[in-house]
Amino acid sequence: MIMLDNMPPDMMKQAVNIVAGRIPVEASGNVTLETVKAIADTGVDFISSGSLTHSAPAADISMKIQ
Repeated sequence: MIMLDNMPPDMMKQAVNIVAGRIPVEASGNVTLETVKAIADTGVDFISSGSLTHSAPAADISMKIQ
């Protein structure tokens, strides 16, 4: 797999065209709800977004038995 990290969509599209389906391509970095459609339109096979976990609130879960 080739990861395209922090690339603008026009560069991602060029990379996808160069790879031409021979290797799966993943887009990562600066992926938000606002940018995901443009990234998907480049033809990448996978999109990963850290914003799903970076912004998630913490939950205090304890496994202690008293």
